[in-house]
Amino acid sequence: MGGQLIEYHLWANQRVFNHLKELPSEICFQEVKSVFPSLYETLFHMYQTDYTWLRTIRGDSFDEVVAGVAQLSKEKSERNLEKLEQNYIELGGQYLEFIKSKELNEQTSIQHPSYGTLTTSYSELFHHVANHGTYHRGNLTAILRQIGYKGIPTDYIFFLYEKNTNS
Repeated sequence: MGGQLIEYHLWANQRVFNHLKELPSEICFQEVKSVFPSLYETLFHMYQTDYTWLRTIRGDSFDEVVAGVAQLSKEKSERNLEKLEQNYIELGGQYLEFIKSKELNEQTSIQHPSYGTLTTSYSELFHHVANHGTYHRGNLTAILRQIGYKGIPTDYIFFLYEKNTNS
C-alpha cells in the first residue's frame, strides 16, 4: 500500500503544479499570513521534506541528510517554480525506483539524534510522506482561497477514480 500512496502523493503534487501554472505567476510568491508566507515557501518545504525522507529511507546518515537539506536551502533563494516542479518530478522518479527495489513490508531502522532509533516498515514511512504532503496541500488550498483563487481537488479518492479510469 505504501507504494500506491507515494504514487498518489506524486499525482496530487503534480495536480497542484498544473493548477498553479493556470493562475497568474506572481501569486506563487505573494506574501500571506498563514502557516507559510507564500505558496512557493509551502511547496519548497514539501520538497525539502520529501527529499529528507527519501535520503533517510535510503539509509543516509542524519548528518548527510542535514548537509543535503542545507544545500537545498541555498537553492530556495532562486524562487523558480519551474525548477522546483522539475526537482519534484526527478525526486518522484527516485521514490518510484526505490519502491521497485524493495519489499515494502520489510523492516528498516532510522536514526535521529533527538528521537532515537525507529524500526518500522518502508510502507509505514511512505505513509508518513504521503500524509505530510496531504497536510500541506491543505495549506496550499487555504492560501489560494485567502488570495482569491480556488484550489484543486487532490483527495485520494480522486486519484483512485482517475487510476481506475486509466486502467
